[in-house]
Amino acid sequence: MPEESIVMGNRAERVLAYLVAVVIVISLGCFIALMSAVSAGLDPREFTSGVWAWVTMLPLISLPIGFGLIVALLIVSAVRRSRAAKHAGG
Repeated sequence: MPEESIVMGNRAERVLAYLVAVVIVISLGCFIALMSAVSAGLDPREFTSGVWAWVTMLPLISLPIGFGLIVALLIVSAVRRSRAAKHAGG
């Protein structure tokens, strides 16, 4: 039974780690696209319509979500290590 809980803990950590990576990479990709579009001379009024509206808003939403996921990953990892230490100690 303890082995099953260890596997579930590792799975949760893996899923959180991948979510953090995906959310932050997508957000940084949008940020780089915005910087490239501005340097290429795109009119700022065009950022309010179409795909550019999504590209503009995505980093504003996903970076805080990524930070929250990092905090959740730290908490899950700390709980797992605490439980492992209790099982090893007694």
